[in-house]
Amino acid sequence: MEIPGSGETQMLFTFCQWLENTSLGTAVRQSAWLFPTIETVHLFGLISLVASTSILDLRLLGLTFRRESVSKLATRCLVWAWAGFTVQVATGFLLFSSEATKMYGSRVFQIKMLLILLAGVNALIFHVMAYRTVAAWDDAPVTPLSARFAGFLSILLWFGIVAAGRWISYY
Repeated sequence: MEIPGSGETQMLFTFCQWLENTSLGTAVRQSAWLFPTIETVHLFGLISLVASTSILDLRLLGLTFRRESVSKLATRCLVWAWAGFTVQVATGFLLFSSEATKMYGSRVFQIKMLLILLAGVNALIFHVMAYRTVAAWDDAPVTPLSARFAGFLSILLWFGIVAAGRWISYY
């Protein structure tokens, strides 16, 4: 397969070919039970990540847990979000290794990766900007516009990531 483009693009495709042909990639791809088992664990990580971030996002939007302080809810939820994210990265890498060249050319996979990057940027901006002043609005039932916007964008991004992940198999 000829890959047009820059040297970096060709290097990335060559890496995908190498990864897919490692013993790890081959084992995941050829095993009757390994891929579905890893995918199941990937889904459990997804549930932990999206559920915990959604709870916090809904609080930021003022739709649930209005009597709960944002900082206490964040402390409880972010532990589960990080645990889920860690599981997602580990299992996602294993799944990717089994079909790296296919994913390399998949627009849906590329969209999913872009959405994950944007979700990370959104979380970083929220924590650096809005959450920095949480002491001033921690117990308020209505959070500042910047916090509500971050929560709304987070929900949109994570649901987009879930949708893209499901579409990878079909597109």
